[in-house]
Amino acid sequence: MSAQNPVRTLNAEVARKIAAGEVIDRPNAIVRELMDNAIDAGATVITVEIAGGGIEKIRINDNGSGMTKEDLVNCARPHATSKISTELDLLNLTTLGFRGEALASIAAVARLSITSGGWKMLASITQDHLLEPVAPTQGTIVQVEGVFENFPARRQFLKRPATEGLMCRNTFIEKALARPDIAFRFISDGETKIDLPAGQTLRDRFVDANRYEYDKNLFYEVNGSQGGANPDWSFTVITGEPAVSRTNKKDIFIYANGRRIQEYSLVQAVEYGGQGFFPNGTYPIACVFVSINPKLIDFNIHPAKKEARFSDISDIHHGISSGLRSFYHNYTYQNFINDRAADEPVTTSFPSRASGTTDFASGTADISNENTDISNENMGSLRHSKGPYENHISNENMGSLRHSKGPYENHISYKTSPSTSSGTTGLPLHDFRSKYFGVKPSGAPAPTSSSVSNLAEEALFSDIEQKPDATIRFIGCTLGTFLLAEKNSSLYIIDQHAAHERILFDKIMSNQGGRQSLLIPYKIHTESKTQDNQLEKLKDRLSAIGFEAEKKEDGYWEINTIPERWTGTEWDFRSLVFVKNVEPEQIIRSIAAMTACKAAVKDGYVLDDETAARLVEQAFQLEDPHCPHGRPIYTVLSRARLFELVKRT
Repeated sequence: MSAQNPVRTLNAEVARKIAAGEVIDRPNAIVRELMDNAIDAGATVITVEIAGGGIEKIRINDNGSGMTKEDLVNCARPHATSKISTELDLLNLTTLGFRGEALASIAAVARLSITSGGWKMLASITQDHLLEPVAPTQGTIVQVEGVFENFPARRQFLKRPATEGLMCRNTFIEKALARPDIAFRFISDGETKIDLPAGQTLRDRFVDANRYEYDKNLFYEVNGSQGGANPDWSFTVITGEPAVSRTNKKDIFIYANGRRIQEYSLVQAVEYGGQGFFPNGTYPIACVFVSINPKLIDFNIHPAKKEARFSDISDIHHGISSGLRSFYHNYTYQNFINDRAADEPVTTSFPSRASGTTDFASGTADISNENTDISNENMGSLRHSKGPYENHISNENMGSLRHSKGPYENHISYKTSPSTSSGTTGLPLHDFRSKYFGVKPSGAPAPTSSSVSNLAEEALFSDIEQKPDATIRFIGCTLGTFLLAEKNSSLYIIDQHAAHERILFDKIMSNQGGRQSLLIPYKIHTESKTQDNQLEKLKDRLSAIGFEAEKKEDGYWEINTIPERWTGTEWDFRSLVFVKNVEPEQIIRSIAAMTACKAAVKDGYVLDDETAARLVEQAFQLEDPHCPHGRPIYTVLSRARLFELVKRT
């Protein structure tokens, strides 16, 4: 440095304020750190009280183990902690706090007092651990006043008290969510805002804390684990049914060992699990609680401990996405079965599937090596109990789905109309271009003989004889998009594009596996041992969808074949597998969905009556009445509802 700006050591006061700024940036950070300490102390009742948005005062009272006089003498000094002693302890953390920075940082930017064990300690930038005797109290009372009053440069960037108070409240909720065994109370300016009793279920705590507008009965619990006698990880997901959704991902929460973290990969796993069930760019409301061996996760990578590093997150990602996909599928499928149920019970068995394949139309779940048993009691629990992805789903209103012989052999029992077919077959049309599209609106592009048109033709022109349901009466087409039909005293309004898209999608998925050889194989150079292991684990599942992967040496693989409908590049493959962590089965599903969407009849094409009637028949035979993107194929108006709409009594 120049003579004008020599290197110097900062004085202790400035250094403490700089260090405090990394941990305490606003009042809610104080709430976060002090609640962590209260939970670590074994408290069963925790009360958080703020005034002036937490700027004027934060007071946290707990009934935990408390502190001794010796603890109070040292607790607010830099890096003073009772939770670790050596660097090896950082590899096996079982507490929420561990660095010993919180109390020292708070004392550097505010006035701190701690009452416990018959003593009260005062600390601030001007007071150094002043102790005075007080009446004995149970647990610990920590009070913080005048946040940043000695640090005007930081205080001017605080928001209005109402906004800071909302942040404190959100942090309180964040901490309370993971511990339903603890009673939490939040008081703001003398008024109790949130009061959560101890002993709640995770579902009840999640809904009550966030105060969702939805009924609790619309939320379910999905559980899973690695498998084996002593699994390294397990998870519980609280999620709403597909009707419970948001237009963004802000209501997808991730917890690891009780700590809220920002983990894109696991948010993505929830998103992938809901693909095809949440239409029009909507996302699930979900809270993921991961319990993992502390040796396999590092929390010491972010000043506020908001992030974590997993030694291998791919298995957890697969478990969550697969478990949720199975849940959403079975929930949607069973509700559809219940909606069309009649008095006579029908039992349908589906044939075994090769490991790693996905066929939602057949009721096959998308979890490798899984055994799924749905026994029906509030559809509450999805457990992995024996193998890596062996699930048990129970639900009182969901019927029974069991894998009994092979890895993908399902047995579904439900009530439905005896005339309803369990299979999905093509429409018996004879001339795709003239018969299917019929009279086209002015200016509409004429269908071509492209591969997309050929696909639709191949999928629809089945020679299987259709047996129309006598209760279905086709009424006509309307608005160039919808088909009207009457069935069981109800009016059905069918989206012709969505119905045709689902038919094509089911056809593609039932005939997947086609592949084409590459003249020049993809050369995949893995960047780490983790990526190498990931390809090794996915090798068989990738092969099932058409990607033949061969390991040449450590860090080097070749892809010799690709799915016949794959249009991506080598870079796309790397991105899907290593960056986005897309399940192999979802790769082929995405291809099928895109192909079906392009080939399906579009909005604005007017169908002739014969074609439209057959499309209606086929729509009623679909096992899943949703397009591959999650939109419903039809909506229903009952006779009673129509009477109500026209005020008829």
